[in-house]
Amino acid sequence: QLQLVESGGDLVQPGGSLRLSCTTSGSSLSHYCIGWFRQAPGKEREGVSCISNSGASTNYAESVKGRFTISRDNAENTVYLQMNSLKPEDTGTYFCATLPDDYPWVPPGRWTNGRNWGQGTQVTVSP
Repeated sequence: QLQLVESGGDLVQPGGSLRLSCTTSGSSLSHYCIGWFRQAPGKEREGVSCISNSGASTNYAESVKGRFTISRDNAENTVYLQMNSLKPEDTGTYFCATLPDDYPWVPPGRWTNGRNWGQGTQVTVSP
């Protein structure tokens, strides 16, 4: 079974940047569409961004468009989420998951079929 591992979370000031990584060992991520989700305390998990298996197609929640960039390096078996201009409302636990191949064309609010979830990495944006 594929087991994803997230890393890169940290405490950062508003306006700062972080880069999250999603990887796995023993299997290749190159076959999968990969998505990032986040969950803030007391709130439901929400889709943030996803990238197709080739990297040619991406999708973003409206709240992060223009600030976050998803990318992948299939040779390194890693998917990245570059987060710039961070805001306190970006605080939460960030998870990656495999998604159906059509999700780059599905609104993030309708992403319900994530699988192979990682344990998450904590992002805290605070002065």
